[in-house]
Amino acid sequence: MKRTVFAVALSATALFTVSPAFADLALATSKNCMACHAIDKKLVGPAYKDVAAKYKGDKAAADRLAAKVMKGGGGVWGQVPMPANPQVNEAEAKKLVAWVLSQK
Repeated sequence: MKRTVFAVALSATALFTVSPAFADLALATSKNCMACHAIDKKLVGPAYKDVAAKYKGDKAAADRLAAKVMKGGGGVWGQVPMPANPQVNEAEAKKLVAWVLSQK
């Protein structure tokens, strides 16, 4: 019984630490990004999969998007501007954007 519980716990831990789908979902949730965005559907802002598709192959996108996460922006996805997120520092913004751009 203890082996089964340990194996399940170990598998869950590996899934969350290795799988890109979960890599920064916790960070996005803790920084309130998921209040306006979802991975696969439009809410207030675009789906993360749509963002990844739009910027696929754009080498400068990560830095531009990280700045938008911190400072806000608008005009790219419609009339609703993305507000600045003062809860996110530069390192977190880069980590979040890398995760968003990895969505498929």
